[in-house]
Amino acid sequence: MLAMLAPFTIDTYLPSFPSIASEFGASDLQLQQTLSLYLLAFAVSTLIYGPLSDGFGRRGVVLLALLVYVASSVGAALVVDIDQLIVMRILQGLSASAGLVVGRAMVRDLYHGHEAHRVMAMVMMLFAIAPAVAPLVGGLLQSWLGWRSVFLFLALLGALVTLLFYLGIRETLPRDKRHSIHPLKVGRLYLNAFVSPRFMGLTIAFSLMFGGFFLYVAGAPVVIFEHLGLKSNDFWLLFIPLVSGMAVGSMLSRRMAGRIAPEWMLAAGFLIMVVAGLLNVAQSLWLETTPLTVIAPLTLYTFGVALVIPILTVMGLDCFPKNRGMASAMQGFLQMSYGALVAGALVPLFAHALTSLAMAMLLQCVVATLIWLAVESFTEAPVEEDVS
Repeated sequence: MLAMLAPFTIDTYLPSFPSIASEFGASDLQLQQTLSLYLLAFAVSTLIYGPLSDGFGRRGVVLLALLVYVASSVGAALVVDIDQLIVMRILQGLSASAGLVVGRAMVRDLYHGHEAHRVMAMVMMLFAIAPAVAPLVGGLLQSWLGWRSVFLFLALLGALVTLLFYLGIRETLPRDKRHSIHPLKVGRLYLNAFVSPRFMGLTIAFSLMFGGFFLYVAGAPVVIFEHLGLKSNDFWLLFIPLVSGMAVGSMLSRRMAGRIAPEWMLAAGFLIMVVAGLLNVAQSLWLETTPLTVIAPLTLYTFGVALVIPILTVMGLDCFPKNRGMASAMQGFLQMSYGALVAGALVPLFAHALTSLAMAMLLQCVVATLIWLAVESFTEAPVEEDVS
């Protein structure tokens, strides 16, 4: 649940865009800012939580952030104008990132080898599924109780996660393994990550291939309302198939961990995504626009994404085995910064036509595949890395 909280907050409220715009007289740009600024705040704060968790331990950092998250979610339900909502969304982003960043580091603290792959597959499945499930919940709440109920629901969810984490999760980083968080040392560690061809290649490949999927998540209001002519309670037509593809891919990834070499799993995943991207472009050019024709290739794409996500994540963390909190933070920063770019720039640029969206997805997928091939060909894994 900790892994689900941050991505769940991304778009539970997307079905409420028309209601929020109507109540506050908000423009499309202001509505998009509630998403893109959340992602930007999320990205920046990851750079803080990683070193903090390496220096002070994982548990306390997460609990403090969760309390801020609950308070900001309640605040979002009580706002009186769009500017206040934007501020509350920024606070949500600043606090929600701790669970994902520190949670990934906690997994790597506890598990190694193919067991780490299996557990990370579950964590990243929840991370990837949450943005797809969230609009379904948000659509129901919007239909029954209005948009403010969405943020009250997030506050209750955050409170539940806080309670479960407090009662059920122990500290995973002993004091003797913690590191100094002196700003100069932290800056040097981030610089090392930034100039590491292997780490940056893996992280950018992850960001791009996930961006192809997130393009449709962030652009869901346009796809649902304008291109498919559906209503707020019809979001399930898009998102349940996407969730299904992600779930099946994640289950297969977990089962194959330790049985199939990670390189072969990655090759299969990237190949599936490229094929799905080509099919998506083809249907947008030559087939009638229906929920089936739009959603089928996206479902195949999410299946491929789910095969790749846990392996790329563990491989990236293992580039810096003594500073996995920092590595996870850098991963989160780059991935969510790109997510903010997708939501704030690519969606407005390409969402006017399904063909444009499809080509943008394919381009991101192809570039991600080429980067991964370059990483495999021209960089070497550290001796500590083991994701098989």
